[in-house]
Amino acid sequence: MAQKITTHDLNELMEGKSPFALIDVRESGEYNATHIPGAALIPRRRIEYIIEESVPFKGTQVVICDDDGRRAQLAASTLEQLGYTNVSFLEGGTNRWASNDLPTEWGVNVPSKDFGEMQEVVHHVPEITADDLHQRIEDGEKLVILDTRTPEEYRNFCIPGGRSMPGGELALRITDIKKQLDPDTTVVINCAGRTRSIMGTRVLQRMGVQAVGLKNGTSGWLLAGYELEYGGDRLELPDVSGESRAAAEEYAAKLASEDGVRYLDIPALQQVLAKQGQESVYLVDVRTDNEYKAGHIPGFRHFPGGQAVQRSDDVAVVKNATYVFCCDGKARATVTASLYRQLGHENVFAVDGGALAWQAAGQTFETGSPSSSLAGLSAAEASVKKVSAQNLSASQPDLVLFTDTSEDFSHGHTPGAKWITRSWLEVEVLDAAPSKGASITVTCRDGRGSTLAAATLQGMGYTNITVLDGGMAAWRKAGLTVEEGLTGIVRPPSDINYLGVSRSYGEMMNYLRWETALGEKYAAD
Repeated sequence: MAQKITTHDLNELMEGKSPFALIDVRESGEYNATHIPGAALIPRRRIEYIIEESVPFKGTQVVICDDDGRRAQLAASTLEQLGYTNVSFLEGGTNRWASNDLPTEWGVNVPSKDFGEMQEVVHHVPEITADDLHQRIEDGEKLVILDTRTPEEYRNFCIPGGRSMPGGELALRITDIKKQLDPDTTVVINCAGRTRSIMGTRVLQRMGVQAVGLKNGTSGWLLAGYELEYGGDRLELPDVSGESRAAAEEYAAKLASEDGVRYLDIPALQQVLAKQGQESVYLVDVRTDNEYKAGHIPGFRHFPGGQAVQRSDDVAVVKNATYVFCCDGKARATVTASLYRQLGHENVFAVDGGALAWQAAGQTFETGSPSSSLAGLSAAEASVKKVSAQNLSASQPDLVLFTDTSEDFSHGHTPGAKWITRSWLEVEVLDAAPSKGASITVTCRDGRGSTLAAATLQGMGYTNITVLDGGMAAWRKAGLTVEEGLTGIVRPPSDINYLGVSRSYGEMMNYLRWETALGEKYAAD
């Protein structure tokens, strides 16, 4: 059974060098409002989906926290059921932590954003305003606008004329890009806000390439009153020339020397792989999706370099662990590893020669993307009864519960269903269904999360539980009536991440001011 850990003991753990994970299991809206610095966000309803990637060694010390301890205890129990052997929960949660005058912060992906703002202040990373860029476009000046977000984000919207160039690809490809341009062409780097454009511009600055970052990215462009382009199709990344690769490899050698990146040859990598049963080791392939699917070292997870840095707190959930990055040589893996070193991680490595060296050593590749598994799903499926969409439509259970997010619920649920996020299920279902003999059908988007929820209800003693087979996807496929909106909610939603991609103008302003404020302490220094 999971034990309590005091705020004092957690604070000491965080100041030490032992591997551990601090996981906040509240919803994103709660987490973004305030959380303990260094806590990784894994909402309780998401644990089974990502915990085995997030904490790969089940003997790792894991501390669970929430606001007051109720959900943390439930989540700790879930982890123990999944085989984690060193789990504790924070006594009194973040409320007790804050009452003891220990630090909290707000926002999402704070480590990378704080790092980006530091880089801009300390290294005077050059930028261009939306007004200046717009005027230069109007004047017909020679420009190339490189969008460092993911291709999916780029397709949604971009600066007019911008070209997709994910941040992890910049160092490898910039020499080829520059060769295609007139010498007096201005290179502009942008993202949605600030961080990825700052870090991309800083990468080029260290490489000796002149570039400017678009101040506040697409958000700043919109706030300045300019139109975005939607459905951008300039996505192709051409083959890398020998000259461009050589320049990137030379840059990688400089970064490794200056930032303390260490390399693993194939025998050394195999020694690290053999440690996975004794400690948490993160294996990250930072190439493009197509390259990864064509062939990668077994066990390596795909996370493009720019995103691996932007979301470092999602990748490196276990602190003081080992982090190994791989590409097709040294360049992209070293750039990513260099940024992890600058973020404060110590045990950071790049695979010398990358996937090609693995293949040259006579080792086999995996191809495609690993199938996503849902921890505990098989056991849950063996214990719950499923009902088809047609049979559910014809029946009248006492209660139909929808257990995915409030956003999913709003987009469509069975008529009359009530929403209870799986994060709060054990606490709130007692009010919705006080009788353990009530007939309850559990639904979600695809039937997987609701199967886990149904198993939980049965474990609580409910005796008449069914699951909508295939979830709302099957319901829609059957052509049945779908109800939309936040009807039937049991509690106000707290799972909305207002710092996400879709923001109002006011939210954009607050978000950008928050990011900029992170750099004020470095300006003071």
